[in-house]
Amino acid sequence: MKQCLFLFCCAALALRCAGQAVTDDGLPLLQSRLAAILDEPRFAQAQWGVKVVSLDSGQTLFERNADKLLKPASNTKLYTAALALDRLGPDFRIKTGFYAAAKPDAAGVIHGDVLVYGRGDPSFSARFNGGDYKKALRPALDALLAAGVKKIDGGLVGDESYFRGAPFGTDWTWEDLQEYYGAPASALTVQDNVIDLIFKAGLAEGDPCVIATLPESGIVTFSNRTQTASPNARGRIRLYRPLGESVVYAWGGVPLGTEVEGESVSVPKPALWFVTMLKEGLAQRGVPVTCGLREENWLTREVSPIVWSNLVEIASVPSRPLSEIVKQTLKPSENLYAQLLLLQVGAQAGATNRDTERAGLAEMQTFLQSAGISRNMAQLEEGSGLSRGCLVTPSATVRLLTFMNRHRDRDIFVDALPVAGVDGTLRNRFKGTMAAGNIRAKTGSLGGVNTLSGYVTTAAKKKLAFSLMLNNYRDETAARAALDAVAVQLAEFSGSNPTP
Repeated sequence: MKQCLFLFCCAALALRCAGQAVTDDGLPLLQSRLAAILDEPRFAQAQWGVKVVSLDSGQTLFERNADKLLKPASNTKLYTAALALDRLGPDFRIKTGFYAAAKPDAAGVIHGDVLVYGRGDPSFSARFNGGDYKKALRPALDALLAAGVKKIDGGLVGDESYFRGAPFGTDWTWEDLQEYYGAPASALTVQDNVIDLIFKAGLAEGDPCVIATLPESGIVTFSNRTQTASPNARGRIRLYRPLGESVVYAWGGVPLGTEVEGESVSVPKPALWFVTMLKEGLAQRGVPVTCGLREENWLTREVSPIVWSNLVEIASVPSRPLSEIVKQTLKPSENLYAQLLLLQVGAQAGATNRDTERAGLAEMQTFLQSAGISRNMAQLEEGSGLSRGCLVTPSATVRLLTFMNRHRDRDIFVDALPVAGVDGTLRNRFKGTMAAGNIRAKTGSLGGVNTLSGYVTTAAKKKLAFSLMLNNYRDETAARAALDAVAVQLAEFSGSNPTP
């Protein structure tokens, strides 16, 4: 209790009331206040890395271990989003194609299988449709019906071979792979490759809970070991899906008369799930698929490649524009989308016979060199930051932010960042401070890692780029309070000429 009170008082003292700006024009006062936060005794065993630069003058206002390599967590997504915008452009769209041996006959029948060939479009998702699960595959269904398809006298083949390599980013840990944030990256992706779950209490205490899935799907089955608890009990559910398996084990309880939402589990075979949902959607539109479903990946296509000359395109669906995908990547910090963007860059670079992730990372290195970031300043292993092996320096991130502030797609990049106290992963932070509605920044968190990097306008209307990195500190609440305290100090700084 005393520790919680101490942390609360520290955070309250650091954040202070909105409007109480730093009125001293001298930079030393700001620097001493930032140093005081970083030097709190509770951080003695942790490692800070901080850099703050004026975008107006280019001068460094404050730095601490700015050239040390630290774990960025989801600050990695800043690099991936910038790379995708630079290499592909904000108007780039990803095509999903539907192919068969021949177009529908006069009766609208396709004789034989339909190949659904994905190229990494993440926008078949409720996230792009106001949270409506039923709308995710509507573009695909509409395209097939518009092509005159009334019956498929064959099966559906979900092909994800456009990307080569493992479906997970390098160094993603096995504990993450059943979670929504560790969903596999597939060239054929639907509903973020995640099933959301609702656990409802049974009719009486001791009864198994009722499990509902969103969207409705039989792609996973459940070993339901839950029980309905007493009305005063605390609802808690634990899930376990063994690697590569489709069985989800569930334990815990839900109080009588209630339900538990917010649980989710990743799908082990995204391409198969895509065509499963597509078949169900076609049936609801009155279009039967007479045969079964299967999936193909790059491994099977090495020995049995697609003979494109034997196929015709029946229909195709473009993705949402890259600008929208980048926004849906950065604001909610969506790992799957970030990894798909890196793979997309690798595929567009011509990675036909090599690992697509490695090809994307090679493009990343070339891009970072153009931004003035050397190889020893940023060592990325995948696109999302879920890997514990990703390392960057605060100086590298500030250089990236400075480079993107001058980039042709600057406005799109900045607009895609979470806004303090307003949306994304910052919607519940900075409320009631001068940072609210001002700071645009990317958060990052892993076990023992918390980061915040982005842009802020000071009380004197000066624009700053900053990177705040705290590693080796497990108290996430205290870590966020300290990061926020530093950021608020920057927002409140009223120095008229913020240069050393």
